[in-house]
Amino acid sequence: MGIYAQNACKNFEEGYNCAQSVLLAFSDVIGMDKETILKLSSSFGGGMGRLREVCGAVSSIFMIAGILKGYTSPNNDEIKGNHYALIQELAKDFKSKCGSIICRELLGLPDGADSPIPSKRTEEYYQERPCENCIKVAAEIIEDKLLN
Repeated sequence: MGIYAQNACKNFEEGYNCAQSVLLAFSDVIGMDKETILKLSSSFGGGMGRLREVCGAVSSIFMIAGILKGYTSPNNDEIKGNHYALIQELAKDFKSKCGSIICRELLGLPDGADSPIPSKRTEEYYQERPCENCIKVAAEIIEDKLLN
């Protein structure tokens, strides 16, 4: 496991959400301070505010892809298309390794939003959930596909 994946997993174990854990691990690469990273990514935990939609770790892959390889011209469809193709490739890579990019599917939950109250981080919490593996996979994808 690479240093970014190790740091992302350590962040998660410290209590940060999936998106925060991944984005924070790459602070040196994206050139943002810790407070900005944590605030920016705070809404994406639990599949976007515990709506259980797109996994927070995946959201961080996309945010980093935007920072490192994103576009700024609103009128260049070719550049937009190339960027969206990259996003789809990154999503496909994550899905092939984890089974889905949707939080509720990764956790085996029914359709619909979850309670907005975060689950307590207990030993059982960490053992029952695939989140740490998803965070590790996300960090590895970023390192392999976006940093090289």
